[in-house]
Amino acid sequence: MADSVGLKAAKPREAVERQSRTRTLAVAFAGFCAFLTLFAPQPLLPMLAAAFGRPVKAMSLVVTISTIAVAITAPLAGIVADRLERKRVIVWAAFLLAVPTLLAATSASLGQLLFWRFWQGVFTPGIFAVTIAYINQEWERGGGAAMSAYVGGTVLGGFSGRMVAALAAAWLSWRWAFAALGILNVLAAVAIWAWLPRGRPFAGARRHVSIARSMARHLRNPRLLATYAVGFCVLFTLLATFTYINFYLAAPPFGLSTAALGLLFVVYLPGGFLTPFAGRLIDRLGHRFTLTAAFSGGIAGILLTVVHSLPVVILGLGLACASVFIAHASASSYIGTVAYEPRAAAVGLYVMFYYAGGSIGSFLPGLLWSRGGWPACVLLVAAVQALTIALASTFWRPAPQRLPAASSTGFAGG
Repeated sequence: MADSVGLKAAKPREAVERQSRTRTLAVAFAGFCAFLTLFAPQPLLPMLAAAFGRPVKAMSLVVTISTIAVAITAPLAGIVADRLERKRVIVWAAFLLAVPTLLAATSASLGQLLFWRFWQGVFTPGIFAVTIAYINQEWERGGGAAMSAYVGGTVLGGFSGRMVAALAAAWLSWRWAFAALGILNVLAAVAIWAWLPRGRPFAGARRHVSIARSMARHLRNPRLLATYAVGFCVLFTLLATFTYINFYLAAPPFGLSTAALGLLFVVYLPGGFLTPFAGRLIDRLGHRFTLTAAFSGGIAGILLTVVHSLPVVILGLGLACASVFIAHASASSYIGTVAYEPRAAAVGLYVMFYYAGGSIGSFLPGLLWSRGGWPACVLLVAAVQALTIALASTFWRPAPQRLPAASSTGFAGG
């Protein structure tokens, strides 16, 4: 009889554990889906430049246009999610993201490709911003593991998107690259729809008015303004580096193929998985020291890329990538030490500045490319990283801790 009762008690426990594993896998798929397509065209840029007969600075718009759309729509994603059930927003955004991804394969001109890339950026925040809110709301215990799974998904998605696009373009054509990404996008969306449970009722539908006021208040906080400037610079350096390195390595003396350019993004994986450990460094040494150390390594890394040796370039890119992930963890977690309620508004502004920096970073170096090539881009990236160190050193003062230092806004897949 006792055994029978024990078995009955075990079944619900097993069901709860199975459901927990399933929803954790679902948020990992959400992270994967959010960053699968956003930066996937980077290794295709030399091929696309040849296909459309356009110069480097024009082709950079393929990346820039999506990040502009993300910067515009990301602060609004939370307001939409507050009015609708969060799973519904995530699932709809995931399926809608597949539509412009598939239609990008039909583009007959650069203008058409840019149109579909813009809509990819519009739908992306509905996945990543709302998934972070979903995790914070739904996990009473194990939220750290869920967020780690999500961040791991973003890293895998960012790498896989570039790798799949590069291999499909090398073996078939750039159109098949977008088609393959669209199919993967649909499969990930189905997994999210099937495995992500509905969220609990959320009484936040009327908070958008107070959030607007809070955003204005946050913009008067010098520490937060400096943090937004740091976030701007962080993604600026990442996209400036990994957009134009493709043109550099596709040309002599390297002459890398499109498939080889895709493999180059393996350097993202170690950098992405260093992010959780950055929290421990922040706890011990502080935000300023961690960011300074990270971007000092980043400056060394970007300078190494001018050496005409592929192993040295890869080492430099690995340092540059790791420095950006650690710097982003420092900036996003510093928000929690200096932002008053509601912190969601502070994070929303950070996202906007972060992707605005990415938009400028993927476009501005193209104006220098025609004059100084890759070395000119390297000097620009190094200067922006030095400026970032100066901003953090000047404005980031220790403050009472209100969020765990390892907290992240969760965009590691960039």
